[in-house]
Amino acid sequence: MFSAADHDFMARALRLAELGLFSTTPNPRVGCVIVKDGRPVGEGWHRQAGAAHAEIHALQAAGNEARGATVYVTLEPCSHHGRTPPCAEALIAAGVTRVVAAMRDPNPQVAGRGLSTLAAACISAECGLLETEARELNIGFVSRMTRSRPWLRLKLAASLDGKTALQNGVSQWITGAAARHDGHRWRARACAILSGIGTVRDDDPQLTVRGVETSRQPLKVVVDSRLELSPEARVLSGDGLLLATASKDVQKAAALRERGAEIVFLPNADGKVDLPALLQELGRRGINEVHVEGGFRLNGALLAGGLVDEVLLYLAPCLVGDAARGMFDLPALASLDDNRRLAIREVRMVGDDLRILARFS
Repeated sequence: MFSAADHDFMARALRLAELGLFSTTPNPRVGCVIVKDGRPVGEGWHRQAGAAHAEIHALQAAGNEARGATVYVTLEPCSHHGRTPPCAEALIAAGVTRVVAAMRDPNPQVAGRGLSTLAAACISAECGLLETEARELNIGFVSRMTRSRPWLRLKLAASLDGKTALQNGVSQWITGAAARHDGHRWRARACAILSGIGTVRDDDPQLTVRGVETSRQPLKVVVDSRLELSPEARVLSGDGLLLATASKDVQKAAALRERGAEIVFLPNADGKVDLPALLQELGRRGINEVHVEGGFRLNGALLAGGLVDEVLLYLAPCLVGDAARGMFDLPALASLDDNRRLAIREVRMVGDDLRILARFS
């Protein structure tokens, strides 16, 4: 049974882990607090892949005070040699007597071995404290480790009558500045920003994080079945554009590669991009979370394919009429019993707009 103090120290570790929200990809976000005689003596958080893990930062801060201490960590300490040595061994060497992990590491290279390594060294190893909160913080990492594909979050900005753009494709701006800034924070936490050629053609977006302090930019991904992307498109500025296509047009591909695009050929039986295969490819590249900002056709294709995990919807207090574009291009339902149900997880005001976070079960 975990005590009130256990809950407080783990909550602190989770707040530390959140400091890596924008920077740790492809690694998980992890925080650690070391406590001795009821007071914290060291704490740390994982900053970026290749750098020291949270436990190492906390041990360095604690020094000799780590001997005989309790360690609270938001993810099971690693037990394998990766870019850095195993944290489980470092904890054993430091002489800690108790380790409390929020959740087991879903990485098959760890998957309980970190805790068993600690237990074998006669260290009390416990797991499951604030596990739901820890899992939410690393929902993309868990998805990639257990499903071999990223967590896909579909962002929408719509009027109260459910329209995302005018009939001519114009969508800038339905929502206000506060909602757009908030959307950039969600972009920043993602590993990749995914859009379709229709949105890129109509809006000429940059697909970058702006107005939010971040140490890295997400990978830009565009679905372009026929290689219609203009070599002058703004999305080609800067680094990191992955273009998924079903076209074998050598000349178009060469022109886009000349502008720095990486092209992956992923056709399906209908001559379009195989979206499940694209997500598998992104998972293979270490992408944990995908943030989608596409049009109603790409949104509909992702939804129809069962690839959307959650919807981030900003509703603006305006009406634009029935002729405008909706959120999803989907076939008509014969019965209301065929509708797709979501569970609303959060509702809040962002400026003048309403933000809804809903998740498919």
